[in-house]
Amino acid sequence: MTLIPLLIAIAFFTLAERKGMAAIQRRLGPNIVGVWGLLQPFADGLKLIVKEIIVPTNANKFLFLFASFITLFLSFLGWVSILFNPFNFISV
Repeated sequence: MTLIPLLIAIAFFTLAERKGMAAIQRRLGPNIVGVWGLLQPFADGLKLIVKEIIVPTNANKFLFLFASFITLFLSFLGWVSILFNPFNFISV
C-alpha cells in the first residue's frame, strides 16, 4: 500500500535535487517534459524500463541480475522501518 506513494515521492525528491543542482550551476535543469519538468520522473522511469540490460560475459548472470533487486528490497526495508516505527515523532 505504501510502495507506490513511496516510489512517486522518491521520483519527485530526485527531481527537486536535480532542479537544485541546476540552480546552483546556473542552468535550467529538467524543464522539457511537461510543465516545469514535472513529468521528468515518469520519463526517467520509462527510460529505465525500456533500457537494454547488458550482462558481462564472464559474470555470474543470476547474481549480476539479482543484485539490483536485493539493493532495491533493502532500501525499501529501510523506508518501511522508518514508516512503521512506533517511536516516530513525525506524523506520517
